[in-house]
Amino acid sequence: MQLPKKKRRSWRQFLSDLWSRKQTISGIPGENGARIIHINNHELNDEQRFLHNRVTTGKYTFLTFIPKFLYEEFSKYANLFFLFISCIQQIPDVSPVSRWTTLVPLVIVLLITAVKEVIEDWGIHRSDAELNSKKCKVLEGVQFIEKKWKDVKVGDVLRIESGENFPADLILVSSSEPEGLCYIETSNLDGEVNLKIKQALPQTANILNPTDMSRLQGVIRSEQPNNRLYNYDGTLSLTSYGSNQRDLPLVPTQLLLRGAQLRNTSWIYGIAIFTGHETKLMLNSSKKLSKISNITFITNRNIMYLFWILIGMSFAGALGGVLFSMYRGGQASYLPINKDWGYGKEFGYDILTFLILFSAFIPISLMVTMEVVKFILAYLIENDLDLYYERTDTPATARNSSLIEELGQVKYVFSDKTGTLTCNEMQFRQVSIGGLYYAEQVEADRKAHEGSDDPTLQYTFDQLQEHLNTHSTANVINEFLTLLAVCHTVIPERQENSNEIVYQASSPDEGALVKGASSLGYRFHTRRPNSITCTIRGQEQEFQVLNICEFNSSRKRMSAIVRGPDNRIKLYCKGADTVILERLASENPFVEPTLIQLEECASEGLRTLCIAMREISEEEYARWSQIQDAAATTLTNRQEELDKAAEMIEKDLFLLGATAIEDRLQDGVPDTIHTLQEAGIKVWVLTGDRQETAINIGYSCKLLNEDMSLIVCNEDNHWETKSFLEKKLSDINEVMTRGEDMEPLALIIDGKALTYALEKDIEKVFFDLAVLCKAVVCCRVSPLQKALVVKCVKKYDTSILLAIGDGANDVSMIQAAHVGIGISGVEGLQAARSADFSISQFRFLKKLLLVHGAWAYQRLSKMIFYYFYKNIALYLTQFWYAFYNGFSGSTLYESWTMSFFNVIFTFLPPLVVGVFDKVVSSRMLYQYPQMYILGQKNVFFNQKKFWGWIGNAMFHSIILFFLGVAAFRSEAVFKDGLTGGQWWAGATVFTAVLGCILWKGALIIDYWTTYTLIAMIGSMAIWFLYLIIVGYIGPAISVNTLPEYFGMVPMLWGNVNFWLFLFIVPFICNLRDFVWKYGQRVFWPMPYHHVQEIQFYNIPDYRPRMDRFRQAVNKVRRIQRLKRNRGYAFSQNESDQTKIIRAYDTTIQKPSG
Repeated sequence: MQLPKKKRRSWRQFLSDLWSRKQTISGIPGENGARIIHINNHELNDEQRFLHNRVTTGKYTFLTFIPKFLYEEFSKYANLFFLFISCIQQIPDVSPVSRWTTLVPLVIVLLITAVKEVIEDWGIHRSDAELNSKKCKVLEGVQFIEKKWKDVKVGDVLRIESGENFPADLILVSSSEPEGLCYIETSNLDGEVNLKIKQALPQTANILNPTDMSRLQGVIRSEQPNNRLYNYDGTLSLTSYGSNQRDLPLVPTQLLLRGAQLRNTSWIYGIAIFTGHETKLMLNSSKKLSKISNITFITNRNIMYLFWILIGMSFAGALGGVLFSMYRGGQASYLPINKDWGYGKEFGYDILTFLILFSAFIPISLMVTMEVVKFILAYLIENDLDLYYERTDTPATARNSSLIEELGQVKYVFSDKTGTLTCNEMQFRQVSIGGLYYAEQVEADRKAHEGSDDPTLQYTFDQLQEHLNTHSTANVINEFLTLLAVCHTVIPERQENSNEIVYQASSPDEGALVKGASSLGYRFHTRRPNSITCTIRGQEQEFQVLNICEFNSSRKRMSAIVRGPDNRIKLYCKGADTVILERLASENPFVEPTLIQLEECASEGLRTLCIAMREISEEEYARWSQIQDAAATTLTNRQEELDKAAEMIEKDLFLLGATAIEDRLQDGVPDTIHTLQEAGIKVWVLTGDRQETAINIGYSCKLLNEDMSLIVCNEDNHWETKSFLEKKLSDINEVMTRGEDMEPLALIIDGKALTYALEKDIEKVFFDLAVLCKAVVCCRVSPLQKALVVKCVKKYDTSILLAIGDGANDVSMIQAAHVGIGISGVEGLQAARSADFSISQFRFLKKLLLVHGAWAYQRLSKMIFYYFYKNIALYLTQFWYAFYNGFSGSTLYESWTMSFFNVIFTFLPPLVVGVFDKVVSSRMLYQYPQMYILGQKNVFFNQKKFWGWIGNAMFHSIILFFLGVAAFRSEAVFKDGLTGGQWWAGATVFTAVLGCILWKGALIIDYWTTYTLIAMIGSMAIWFLYLIIVGYIGPAISVNTLPEYFGMVPMLWGNVNFWLFLFIVPFICNLRDFVWKYGQRVFWPMPYHHVQEIQFYNIPDYRPRMDRFRQAVNKVRRIQRLKRNRGYAFSQNESDQTKIIRAYDTTIQKPSG
């Protein structure tokens, strides 16, 4: 049998694989491939050589910097070409100029780029070092000592305290809470701010001090590291505490993930099972990729086009040289023609000679000038006070300045919700009680007066307190506030040496309601297994908690059955209005005003809940309790039976009112999203939150509006998802085909349906439908799904994609997009560290894109084309000169003059264009955000523009050279007997070329600054200063120093022909450009020309102000939508809350651990 031949890989594939090679799983797999971790046995764990806990997210390391940097730089065609030119310059008798004139500039260019890369990557490594140096407590012997995160090893026992992040993936052993319970926040991982409950195994939950923890012996058999956040399989075998060594199952309930935070729990003990890049968080974060901007890519391609033109010029020159040698070589004995060579050898050597002579046709310093300009523009972003957030002392940061122009071409923005659009803060804002409307803050024109019958007018919370004593609804208000203080699963925690109480709530909504009740005098402060105690208007009252009917997504409500101090049994219920209203008794006087007030609240984007109650007789409760107990102990369909039992008691309710909570948006979010949409940018929100929450936030932040028709996809399997998406797409296409007007669309898709939508046979349908929508909201998505959505759009659309988020759960999405922006927010700095740019508020995105991005794109586009233009305009004159020197490879200009052309004489004009020029002011860009569409359509940087600039440069070079030939066809003789000669004519033409280039620069500049004026005038002044230096100072040092310029200055400056040529010829060259610019602005204006005129003449904006009318219309539409489908927001976790609250007794002191 013959083995198959190995497929050969190219060197590029080999190097690419080397950089991206995946880390193999560490440790020695045990039986069935399990990871074996020994508890309190460092020696056995060390033998397996598990991966360390140090994390690096930088692009380079000390060892990979040089090879990776060189590989990337020489992937650029320009650098590869100049390396080739530098090599052939070393061949004797080939180069018409010095052998170092290309190599030295190339090395300088590479050094400058390397310094920039080091500075940018050093910032990332410094952030990583800060993270790795954070402290945590690790068990050594019988006490916990502080160690750095990077020193944590697999098998270490850690003590984590409230508010601290987990440094590695841990198995929960025990906690300060009853039965090994603890609360964690995973917003860093999945975007959810709801506190999740974890619980230790009962066999380890009683380990409450370091001594007992140090005596624990056993083995954890764990699954190998993987990126599944919500799954975990393992077993724990204990050999201490009298255990029979039975394998105890470990499930996700015991797993604490790196990046999550311990909340509302004093301390926990945990055993590290995955560390460093093997943690689930890091496995969900792809390695930081090397991103190349679209303009850099196109510039690289254009350089390739110029290379082929250069090859053609070199072939033409070499062919001309051979023909000249064949037919006129005998008449040109003064030329260094080697008669011993054959024509073939001469042709080959001539090609190399012309390649070197014309090599500067491709601008060697263009790339480094681009990098310098980008670096300066990044510096301007970092120092923009409009992007500085004073509250946290955080400026904007550009970690990857190479992508700065991409900010001006973004078509899609993919945003996280929690912490990016919202502040992660729930605030108790408004209530409706007994038909009266109360608010924390009341506007003057909405303030209600006593006796007012308008249900939309509001009373203050102070008036609510007065109504408790005097109003006819006092009893309703009392029951309402009692319900808020009693009907919940919140755990109170009293701070040491203080009366302040912190509420541990698995749902932020519940926490806000309990805090709201407390602020109104109904203070919940103690929970026991079967009762809770509140201070109500100064009096202690204890309520016996008989039953809790828990919240779930199908019930959309929760109820508590309590026995009050008066010994009466009451059912308190809160939930979505749709489910509460249909369970009300027939006599309910407050339904109509409450509905009106609900619509007012929801139209303001507040999260609403209806509040209801009823009194239950002892007999009814006794009968129902038996049904409830039977449902709670059944072994089949327990949850369904519990729901049925709850349904039997939750009826004939009396509506007390409603609550309204604000999930506070960050400042300026609605305005920013609205402006981005006006700028042609499509905003997609990818969040881990529930669908109802995401839709509510979508409306309040103006991502969704009342004009939109929502397409909601919640399908449960592959075929249903495919059928749904195909049908919707077909319907929309049919409407568009008929040419009918269609209202804007918004796609809302759940995480489960999205899993199917991203499969290969559906993803194109999903993409086609999504891009037809003005907004897309993806709910309940994992970090990996966020990245997959971005990659799906990137696969089918060539537009620039931007991702923005603030948590570790957003890192994959940020790295998958063309441009990643991190919010330096409350969820840590993981996203900001991994992003290309970081800002501290979402609203700063408006200026970052519409102003800095648009300016950067326009500036760099103009600068790059101007750079190509100036080099081609000069070096094509060398090509035309070849027709007059017998294709001998002679140069019209002195060698050092040519070398200094890019780095000294014309270095400043492109630089000031790239840094200071702007098409219009920032005020106009804000006023007309539609200007941003020019960048999306690549109006300023496309192939048509490129070839236009090349053609213009060729036209100018022809005029400059051939007018020079015409003007100086007869030898000039000066009064001292010297003749002008080649160098005089060359210096004159060079001066005219420089004047033409500067004149052209003046024509394309839209915004003049002092620096621009200095650069333009200074460039010509530097050339004249150079002539003085080489004409007088050089010969004074040595007669061999630049002899070409000996006595040149008087011959140039004292000759009227020189000055006439300098002024007339550049004017003739640019006359066509001036006429074209005038004609375009007057007869064929671009959109930005109109805005420039508005800015120049300061014309007021007379566009009709429709804001008030639009607000009124939208309010009507909002109410119509709410009547059809009023949403609610109650984001409590669907977990066994009853079991948890029964375990707590807050009167007992917790163990200190």
